Parts: sequence; structure tokens; C-alpha cells
Amino acid sequence: MQKVIKAAAFAAHKHRDQRRKDQQASPYINHPLALANVLCNEVTGIEDQDVVCAALLHDTIEDTDTSHAEIEAEFGRAVLDVVLEVTDDKTLPKAQRKVLQIEHAPSLSRSAKLVKLADKICNLRDMAASPPSDWSLDRRIEYFDWAKAVVDGMRGTNEQLENLFDQAFAFRPLAV
Repeated sequence: MQKVIKAAAFAAHKHRDQRRKDQQASPYINHPLALANVLCNEVTGIEDQDVVCAALLHDTIEDTDTSHAEIEAEFGRAVLDVVLEVTDDKTLPKAQRKVLQIEHAPSLSRSAKLVKLADKICNLRDMAASPPSDWSLDRRIEYFDWAKAVVDGMRGTNEQLENLFDQAFAFRPLAV
């Protein structure tokens, strides 16, 4: 438990000046905390603290000045490996990163798939509840469809998480 709390505090510090793209511009730390909540409280059988730590830290390398060495020193190689598996290469164009997520999803480790599933669940829930004000209806629909393509490559990993994703996907906006 201490390691998980340490990861939450580390993520809160690293994301301290960041905001979500939702209409309320909520603190970014709410997102990694939501992933941890999904993994710990909405499904059963996920007891690996390294998975929960990786969920809390999943955006630190991608979106903050956090180094690989910091994660490994503070949380160990297993956590770093999962974080790296779910980290996009920001040097690539966004469209290419999205294609790579779809292509790489089936070959992720089970731990990385659990984190990625929780991430997509939380992103769809947030998108349905409070979409970014500057996102068109078409862009939101495209996001839902892309998230489904990523998750479809991970089917068979955890039925409970996949069901939660499907429930979130049911709130996909409809084209007019």
C-alpha cells in the first residue's frame, strides 16, 4: 500500500500544474486517480501493486519532465516497464501515435493491457460527461471509435474491464 500512495503523491507532484481538457479544466491528477480507482474498486482480482502504480504514473514520462531513471529508482523496473509500454512517443505525429496504439495493443503485456483498458474507460467516461469545449461532435465520435479499435486488440485480457469499457462506449455520441 505504501508504494501505491507514494506513486499517487509522485504523480500529483509531477502533474501539479496540468489541467484536463474537460470543460471544468479539472486537475490532471484526477485522471490517474480514476484509473487506479477502476483497477482497485470497480473490478475484482487486480491486486498487483505494480499495476496500480503504473496506472498512477502512466502519463508522467509522456506529459511531464519525469525520466525513466526516476520511475525505476522510485518504483522499480516492473513499474517502469509497464509505464514505458503505455507511453506514446511524442516525437511522432499524433496521427501516427494513434495508429501505433491500435497496432501495439495486442502485443502489450497483461499488466500494460490492464492499465490501457482502465485509461480508455476513464477517457470515454470523461468524454461523455464533459467533452472538451473545442471538440466537434465528429472529433468526439472519432475518439470513441479509435478507443474501441485500441481496446478490441486487447479483448480477452479482463472481462470485467472490457465490460466497463463497453458500458462507457455505449455513451458514444451519435452523428446528426
